[in-house]
Amino acid sequence: MLFGERFFTTAMAKDSNKVNKNKKKELTLKRLAENRYAKFQYEILETIEAGIELLGTEVKSIRNGKTNLRDGFCTFRDGEILLLNVHISPHTNVGSFFNHEPLRNRKLLLHKKEIIKLKSKSEKKGLTIVPLSIYLKGSWIKLTIGVGKGKQLHDKRQSDKQKDIKREIHSALKR
Repeated sequence: MLFGERFFTTAMAKDSNKVNKNKKKELTLKRLAENRYAKFQYEILETIEAGIELLGTEVKSIRNGKTNLRDGFCTFRDGEILLLNVHISPHTNVGSFFNHEPLRNRKLLLHKKEIIKLKSKSEKKGLTIVPLSIYLKGSWIKLTIGVGKGKQLHDKRQSDKQKDIKREIHSALKR
């Protein structure tokens, strides 16, 4: 066996190990909570993925699915973006001293450019930033936030009609 052949086979083995490692690192997404009401109340113009600064008991509660995003919204303070009014239930297997406050303000983890971009969009008339869903990305808990414009009553009726039409078409195609 020549030197070149042995080198070629070891290089092939190393490449196959890299492929196996990449398969293991594929991130699985598991939705933990969703804010369906936001999609009804707002016309979502843009979505952004953000990290959340959480305490240990909050992570346990979120993984158990004890989160309510319905009344949540985002504000800006001191160059940071905060998530307000999102209820994360206290963890049941921990004493009250170590547990967290359910409605505390939570810092969102975004790049400075993204924060500036969101702030400029939210300052426009009628636009707000609302949480859409919380999910696991690998072992990290991520939040999808959306820049939305509030819907009027006639807009909601029109979107309901479109949903009904799509549902009827879908059921007709199944037959």
